[in-house]
Amino acid sequence: MSSITEKAKKQKQVLTLNELSKRKVVEHNSLITSIAKMDKTPLKMFELAVSCINTEEPPKDNTVYLSKRDLFAFFKVSDNDKHSRFKEAVEKMQKTAYFQIKEVKEKGYEMTSIVPIPTVKWNSYNDEVLIRFNQDIMPYLIDLKKNFTQHALSDIAELNSKYSIILYRWLSMNYNQYEHYSVKGGRRAEQVESYRNPSITVKELREMTDTVNEYKIMNDFTRWILEKPLEEINAHTHFNVSYEKVKKGRSIDSIQFHIGKKRMADDNSYKLDDRAYQEDKARKAETEDKLAIEAMKSKYTRLLLDNMLLSPYEMTDTSLMAGLQAHVYPLYDELKALRGLNGVKDHLSYVSSKREEYSKHNIAKYLKKSIEQYLPTVKRQEL
Repeated sequence: MSSITEKAKKQKQVLTLNELSKRKVVEHNSLITSIAKMDKTPLKMFELAVSCINTEEPPKDNTVYLSKRDLFAFFKVSDNDKHSRFKEAVEKMQKTAYFQIKEVKEKGYEMTSIVPIPTVKWNSYNDEVLIRFNQDIMPYLIDLKKNFTQHALSDIAELNSKYSIILYRWLSMNYNQYEHYSVKGGRRAEQVESYRNPSITVKELREMTDTVNEYKIMNDFTRWILEKPLEEINAHTHFNVSYEKVKKGRSIDSIQFHIGKKRMADDNSYKLDDRAYQEDKARKAETEDKLAIEAMKSKYTRLLLDNMLLSPYEMTDTSLMAGLQAHVYPLYDELKALRGLNGVKDHLSYVSSKREEYSKHNIAKYLKKSIEQYLPTVKRQEL
């Protein structure tokens, strides 16, 4: 144990309290949707430990280091009993806390139960705490090429209910996908919106929160699994979330959430999130500008102008031009591959002659709908 401090400093894993406030937790979505068989303290300690992992340089021996000072600050523990409470929390985490992960396989599904942190070491004569992850949990923490979620550790720190933490992680998973596909594309508009307004069946929510055999009365379930956690999430994180119950027959079948993101400004607890919001906003604007510039240079823009489907005034709308470049012009490329550029010209000439009045305010939507309806016909004829 005497070498813990030296190893920690050598590997630069010991964090200052200021650094902790800037940390992000990154986990595979299978872990987000798993059943957390633990109470809030082990779950928060796990999230804190995960925030110390550098996925580009995974920790040697699956080990990270924290300071007791920062641990106590994270949990807002300041009384004289803090060391015994810390020991009790560690013992509970190792004896009763585990994740039950369900993954779909070719022949069905596979269940895996993992104690995430089997080893924690500390001593009475220095400040460092060694945390070693179970090797079976590591793929869910470092093998993150796809289907992973990132959320702010500072948000988790303020949540005082196990159900608040579980629900927050799941909401983050969905909203992250909304932000990703809003910028990158690759999903239909309604799919993108579904990430911002995600739905989950009551059965799935009970499984995820480990309340299959608890809160049998729906009013109790609503109060402790939905209302109380959302009060905390809305008060202490960068999300504003509402929900509605969806009935199937006379019973409540599912819950649909509606997620909004606060624009933090002056509140100290949200400065980091505000920077992240501004950075994300800047990235989206940069992507939009690039797409708009590409659209300006496109031969399809000239064809739209020639057919009076686009005006020079509308070309100043970067959002419109970016939308054409991202969602309409790729479809024109498909038509061109089948019928040549003259095929695209003929299509736009026809569209111009049949242009509906409402399309004056929704030109990108109108053009996209027109080519989507026409392409299948062309493909069938080519066959």
